[in-house]
Amino acid sequence: MREAIRELVRAGHRKELVVTIQSYVRFGWMLERSLTRALKSLALDHADVLLLGLFNRTPSDSIMERAVRMHEKGMFRSLAISAHKRPSFLTHAADQRFSILHIRYNAAHVGAETDIFPHLPKENRPGTVAYTATRWRSLLKPSEMPPGESPLRGRDCYRFVLSNPDFNVCVAGPKNEAQLEEALAALREGPLSPDENERIRKIGRHVHARARIGK
Repeated sequence: MREAIRELVRAGHRKELVVTIQSYVRFGWMLERSLTRALKSLALDHADVLLLGLFNRTPSDSIMERAVRMHEKGMFRSLAISAHKRPSFLTHAADQRFSILHIRYNAAHVGAETDIFPHLPKENRPGTVAYTATRWRSLLKPSEMPPGESPLRGRDCYRFVLSNPDFNVCVAGPKNEAQLEEALAALREGPLSPDENERIRKIGRHVHARARIGK
């Protein structure tokens, strides 16, 4: 990915890219150091998004104060945050320093529909990004399916997320050209039909139940 970004920038496509750099550090001075190192490796002067990774609680004052200073210095344009515990996003959404929320969501984890979105502010709502659309590929495995069901395809998982109007972006992580084409097929096929949606939710409930009982 690093080389791909560098190549695209060299070819004059920087304005067409939205580059997100994620950091899991928990100290302010380390946050700036990690972003500086990442920008240097990408040959960029700024990131479009700085993502604070896996904060189930409000980030410390040192992290937030440093992030604000870094933003003022032009090191990134928008601040995002991710978490696994859904109630955390209600606090994150109330903090106007965050422009984007990264939320775990897929057919087996639909809790955001009741625990997050009905409680977000109606005005000036942060942007929303879904990750783990395939539930770490378990929604694609024949061994995880209910009896008589064929496994989902990548495009099915991405279409499920994008059919939810509360999400603005769905993250995909293709590792080869075939997986990239599968992700792009989701855009060509568009929103799910009601029957497709119900089938995928049925599979998601089964996968979630198997995970809870340890298969």
